[in-house]
Amino acid sequence: MTAVLTADLGLDAASIEALRALLAGGGKRIVITTHHKPDADALGSSLGLARYLQKEGHQVQVVAPTDFPAFLDWMPGRSQVLQFDKSAQTRAEATRLATEADIIFCLDFNTLERINDFGPIVGASPAAKVNIDHHLLPQPFAQVVFSDTSAAATAELIYLVIAALGGRGQIDGPLADCLYAGIMTDTGSFRHGSTTARIHRVIAELIELGADNAKVHRLIYDTNSLNRVRFLGYCLAEKLVVLPEYKTAYFAISAEELKRFHIQTGDTEGIVNYALSLEGIVLGAIIIDRTEMVKMSFRSAAAFDVNTFARRYFEGGGHFNAAGGKSTDDLPRTIERFLQAVAAHGAELAALG
Repeated sequence: MTAVLTADLGLDAASIEALRALLAGGGKRIVITTHHKPDADALGSSLGLARYLQKEGHQVQVVAPTDFPAFLDWMPGRSQVLQFDKSAQTRAEATRLATEADIIFCLDFNTLERINDFGPIVGASPAAKVNIDHHLLPQPFAQVVFSDTSAAATAELIYLVIAALGGRGQIDGPLADCLYAGIMTDTGSFRHGSTTARIHRVIAELIELGADNAKVHRLIYDTNSLNRVRFLGYCLAEKLVVLPEYKTAYFAISAEELKRFHIQTGDTEGIVNYALSLEGIVLGAIIIDRTEMVKMSFRSAAAFDVNTFARRYFEGGGHFNAAGGKSTDDLPRTIERFLQAVAAHGAELAALG
């Protein structure tokens, strides 16, 4: 079954053998990094791969470019993650580790810009780079690449890479939990179009190997802070804007509102899905003033391509039905630009459903 799954995802034999050669002999100095503000797929993939490589006798350090949500603190190995932007000391340590590494694994991102100021350091390192990712339009910065946009999550690819290397026996409960979390969240709890029969087979294997699916779901979705719940209620009652003529709904959140509700990293995650959940809505968005810039998340139903939408108007990208963007304009001007972009696609949006 593993061989069939590996073939289905296009993990070609040459890439597997190239990776096997890089890892041969054990004792390699390895850095694993992922995109800024890591979500469950990014962090779960990184910690799952790190646990496997440590079992194989390698020296492994996970480096996150930024902080990540508190609801991921339960993940095994989380306390050992080095946060690059936390202090001058952590920047110096991460720089040293990347410079001295034999291999750097780059997970769940397609361009070095996605790891912020850590990107140039990784790019300049003499280490071999391995990119494992499922986003569109990967840039050619790695020597070994496992890129598949049909994969539901990077955690899915990590499982298949481990299996292809003959490491399935090294997957224990904690490792399986990490990968399960990544797949569960990136499929929207198995409701998105990326949820295929293949991904259910992978999930079944992870549960057989020790993933506690009920526990993982509870830790991610049922550990909200009181501030987050109140903020969600406020957003739904006061901030939801519906444009029925364009089958679009969006939230726009100011920096002052984030401060008022004491919003932490991860507290706004998933709110955009409430816009898309409305009957008849094709495009959902959340626009958030993060002070240094305005960040945006887009979700779509049917055949509206938010990856292209984000790239064209807001220097972003991602997947066909889920993408992000950014703006250096202030919040009012960014909202104005968003509305102009929506109007430009008004006929297309109105025809979908």
